[in-house]
Amino acid sequence: MFIALVVAAVASLGAPLITSVATTFHVSLDSAQWTLTIALLSGAVATPVLGRLGAGPHRRATILATLAVVVAGSALTVLPLPFAWLLVGRAAQGVGLGLTALMMGVARDHLTERRSAATIALISVISIIGVGVGYPLAGLLAEVGGVRAAYGLGLFVTALAFLAAWRSMPVAPEGRSAHVDVTGALVLAGGLFLVLFLASETSLWSHQLAVAVVLALVAVLLLCAWTASELRSETPLVDVRAVRRPAVAAANIAMFVGGIGMYLLLTLITRYAQTPHSAGYGFGLTTFVAGLVLVPFSVLGFVAGKLTPRVRMRIDAPLLLAGSAVVVGGGFVLFVAVRSNLAELFVAMGVLGFGVGSFSAAMPGVILAVTPKSETSSAMSFNYVVRSVGYSLGSAIGGLVLAAGTDTDQLFPSDGAYTTAALVGIAAMAITTLTSLALARRSPGTDPIEDPAGGTSRTPTP
Repeated sequence: MFIALVVAAVASLGAPLITSVATTFHVSLDSAQWTLTIALLSGAVATPVLGRLGAGPHRRATILATLAVVVAGSALTVLPLPFAWLLVGRAAQGVGLGLTALMMGVARDHLTERRSAATIALISVISIIGVGVGYPLAGLLAEVGGVRAAYGLGLFVTALAFLAAWRSMPVAPEGRSAHVDVTGALVLAGGLFLVLFLASETSLWSHQLAVAVVLALVAVLLLCAWTASELRSETPLVDVRAVRRPAVAAANIAMFVGGIGMYLLLTLITRYAQTPHSAGYGFGLTTFVAGLVLVPFSVLGFVAGKLTPRVRMRIDAPLLLAGSAVVVGGGFVLFVAVRSNLAELFVAMGVLGFGVGSFSAAMPGVILAVTPKSETSSAMSFNYVVRSVGYSLGSAIGGLVLAAGTDTDQLFPSDGAYTTAALVGIAAMAITTLTSLALARRSPGTDPIEDPAGGTSRTPTP
């Protein structure tokens, strides 16, 4: 859980430091935005690769090697090097995002069924609330000691995570094997790069629509080619055949659409809080104080993560997904209805955190119910890729809607543009709710699943 928290917090360091990076390195805000985008990209690409390696006999070595890469990348962000080296360091830090699914595989292999279910749920939640931990700390350190001090925090905690893994991470059970499809990984990397590039470069859609559409078509073709290759491969990077199962497919659709809505509200609230009073709305908060707005998100997300395994004893995971989506939708409604003072933003952020926490804690139960134990890391890795793309698109959609609501002679969007973006989020959460309810109607129960490594695996009921 500590490793999952560290890699999530370190990967999120890019967001609150974008302005500081731009001023420190004398680059544009669009260029500084890549300190966040490149971490998401490397994480999305590394996640399925690490998930496949984690399903094999060398899981401990994979975890340690990955953490070593993250530590090395953290050192690059601290050293007084040019901006290009900072991007290299951020890319190395983003690779650590792929470790979250491996931690779930470790929990499922080495803990009892009851303990593993609760631990996996918490790991899923911690990977979300790590953002709320990283934002305010990074903002404070950036204001006090500059951007290098903020990245120094990342170096310190990643070094601790490496030492913790070295001392306590067990080896994988015997009888496992794993083969990485290098060609498939490269094709997937190309497709995901274009998706995340198009999601981050929102100005491309407004100024060069034809180029954006062509790149989007290329991304779709690459991802379709990758899917076809995976279906033919005897040792696929991701078991796409398993993704075709109705329960897994519906869960990933819910994660994708829900991720769009969840990250959309997160970015709307933080951006609204930092907008200066001169725009006619907003609170003009500094980076550090704006980061504190995320504290309710983290606290209530953690509370929801602790409560969800107990609730799962009475309510099926798909119904929990639907209920969580409704809670997130309620956060959007609050943001639309009341945002005239800072306390109301705190409340909306807390509601969002509770909904995201319960959603994240319930999601593994849905997928692992139809996943062999030996494929835990690989299955959850695919779900995390879906989530990363959903989050990126949520951020991009928010940027596009707000850009459309900004007059040509104005620097900030109108207040009504935030309402429009929130209505888009409400629609996304409505789709997520309906998808989850459809999943609940065809829930597979607790039938045993054949495990290629031997034995059977049942639904991880807490």
